[in-house]
Amino acid sequence: MNDKINVDVMKIINGYAGGHKYLILIGRILAAVSAAVALVPYYDIWKILKIAAYGEDPTQITSIAWQAVILTIASLLIYIAALFCTHIAAFRIQANMRHELMSRIIKLPLGVFDEDGTGKIRRTVNDSTAATETYIAHNLPDKAVAWVTPVGLIVLLGVFDWKLGLVCLIPAVIGFAFIMSMMGKTMKENMVKYQNSLDIMSSEATEYVRGIPVVKIFGQSVYSFKRFKEAIDDFGKWSTGYTIMVRPKMAAFMTCINSIFAFIVGAAFCITRGGVTPEIILNVMYYIIVTPLLTVTLTKIAYSGEQEMVLADALSRIDSVLEIEPLDNKNNSSARPKDHSIVLDNVSFHYKDSKTDAVHNMSFTINEGEHVALVGPSGGGKSTTAALIARFFDVTGGAIRIGGVDIKDIPQDELMEYVSFVFQDSRLIKTSILENVRMAKPEASEAEVMEALYNAQCMDIIEKLPKGIHTVIGEKGTYLSGGEMQRISIARAMLKNAPILILDEATAFADPDNEARVQAAFERLSEDKTLIMIAHRLSTVIDADRIYVINDGSVVESGTHDELMRSATDNDTKAGSDETGGEGTDTGRTHGLYREMFEEYTRSISWKVGA
Repeated sequence: MNDKINVDVMKIINGYAGGHKYLILIGRILAAVSAAVALVPYYDIWKILKIAAYGEDPTQITSIAWQAVILTIASLLIYIAALFCTHIAAFRIQANMRHELMSRIIKLPLGVFDEDGTGKIRRTVNDSTAATETYIAHNLPDKAVAWVTPVGLIVLLGVFDWKLGLVCLIPAVIGFAFIMSMMGKTMKENMVKYQNSLDIMSSEATEYVRGIPVVKIFGQSVYSFKRFKEAIDDFGKWSTGYTIMVRPKMAAFMTCINSIFAFIVGAAFCITRGGVTPEIILNVMYYIIVTPLLTVTLTKIAYSGEQEMVLADALSRIDSVLEIEPLDNKNNSSARPKDHSIVLDNVSFHYKDSKTDAVHNMSFTINEGEHVALVGPSGGGKSTTAALIARFFDVTGGAIRIGGVDIKDIPQDELMEYVSFVFQDSRLIKTSILENVRMAKPEASEAEVMEALYNAQCMDIIEKLPKGIHTVIGEKGTYLSGGEMQRISIARAMLKNAPILILDEATAFADPDNEARVQAAFERLSEDKTLIMIAHRLSTVIDADRIYVINDGSVVESGTHDELMRSATDNDTKAGSDETGGEGTDTGRTHGLYREMFEEYTRSISWKVGA
């Protein structure tokens, strides 16, 4: 890693550390001192070898050995003190990072969690901050040791016999040249690719695990999940190619640093041609004992660069979350909606990195208390439109107004008081049914929660649970089906009782027996409310005050069910008269999109298996 990256990494770390940055400094200094103290016993070893080689008084060995033991223990204690300092700082920095991340995340548009994926954000909060904690707690003191030790060893190797010391350094320098050639921009890019591959595999693995019941039911294999297999294959190809690429240089590095002993033996043969002296025997034996420490230290230095690249990538991922713009509430308008009508005024929106609009120049009005339905082909923009009304994202063009006030001028917590929603993907947390429902209204009593559960047709769920509404979901094998979780979410919306209600396929997971009861509950819930329904079951929107047909991000038709069916028929009649000799241009037969969808839906529900 170059100096700029080193400075940037430590600057970011110190920014989160506050006053604890001094603990990091103290820890690094203590680690360096421990490394220096740990080298003194190697000088004691040389003195013991000298006594043996020259036949001096062996009684001196005991005191020298005890000195070596005491210094070794002292070095260990100093190093433990260093780790104590860096660990305290690391835990505080990790806590500060997570606090800042969560403070930013809670202000982000809710749509970010669908767009970027909760798994990716969770991995950044957990794994990237953990990588920072590990680096500060362990790698920084180890790095201080790794740099002090070689300097001390070079001094020791040069003091006793500079020629042998120089011979020891030759393979080390060659090996380090190989390892340094691997560092730099290319290695940093490879670290990013590695982490990205892990992100992709983690996301795809989660989807695979969720789909295991389907795989078992239909007797399919892992190949049914093409993206998961492709993620594994791509990672395998990348890691294999990367390993092949670095193998020659890595093998050369390991060969060089582990061949120091061979160089010493070769040098010993050269310098003993004139005869063997006690001094030569002493120095050769000493260098053979000491040089393995040099090998271990050089390996630590080599891998410290890689750890710093991992840290730099982790910090960049943390920054990528912090750089996501929160909802803009800069206007601080004191205006409040005069009613609960909704106006979309030439609204456009595109997702991050998308070249096309998911919603394009859309305009329509929903009056207070009006029940409207958004229908259309999958991917046409229905759910995106609903998400924009709830301000899961900020529009990229135009404006959305509730009661005449731009939703950007309504504080997010206040906007959530106006809007309640039930989406296809029900989200419940690991706590009791009571607390899951009461999230919509924290001050609600148990009686109010029970009433909401009753109206949402949830009593059969409550009755079968061991502790009723106090049963914790996901604990000791207590799990709910998709339809049951959906009904609990409906109860939560009922308890909230917001004046604007958005239902995105809210009955998608309801079984046929309960669907009619849930629909009846919705009728009670939606009284005197502005209701927006998104549905593929077109039978549920027939009675809507107005139906908006959305395709390719635009409203292509609107009207009541009868109007849409009648206008399509009128088009057929007009087209037929033109074809039989009417004046004007041949328009061709054109059915309305809504009518086509409704006819397809009618045929699908009337289909049955033949006897």
